[in-house]
Amino acid sequence: MPKKVVIKKPNSRRPLFEVRHSAIHGYGVFALRRIRKGTTVTEYLGDRVSHEEADARYENKDPNDNHTFLFTVDSKTVIDGGVGGNDARYINHGCDPNCESTTLKKRIFVEAIRTIQPGEELAYDYQIERDPEDPPNVDEIFACRCGAAKCRGSMLVAPKKPRKKAAGKTAARAAKRVAKKAKKKQRVRAADRRAGRKRGGSAR
Repeated sequence: MPKKVVIKKPNSRRPLFEVRHSAIHGYGVFALRRIRKGTTVTEYLGDRVSHEEADARYENKDPNDNHTFLFTVDSKTVIDGGVGGNDARYINHGCDPNCESTTLKKRIFVEAIRTIQPGEELAYDYQIERDPEDPPNVDEIFACRCGAAKCRGSMLVAPKKPRKKAAGKTAARAAKRVAKKAKKKQRVRAADRRAGRKRGGSAR
């Protein structure tokens, strides 16, 4: 029997958070009261469009601009938080985050992964994908300023470590599997990188 998903909703007596200027980047979202681990803080809302529509909207965007309100749901849908969005679009990236994004029935939620104290800024890992066609300064464009002790210096996913080459048929089979998997993900990943889109976290 599949596990039943229960979204822990915050107490509605007082607001959980507020939006104000952030030392990380522009505006940020800050806790107004204690937020317990496992609390669903907010849903990421905005205009739901196709990848093609998202590309068309931001085709003239400066390639050196890392600012984005686009959030990939799946291979067909992108949420544009800049159109009809809510305060969730102001949650900044963090390499040692106190929140994570989760996907439930093609909706994106932000959930606390540890107890957050009043005054703390909310953050989750944007997990922006890398692409072979990235410019040499891509890590500079998507530089992270979260200030965490474990900051990786970039909002992009960490580069994959090269694997040792296998010999003979094993290497050939491995190459085929990698090529097949890469082809399947190519469309979404390429679209994500053109606009610097955030990616959804764990699916439920």
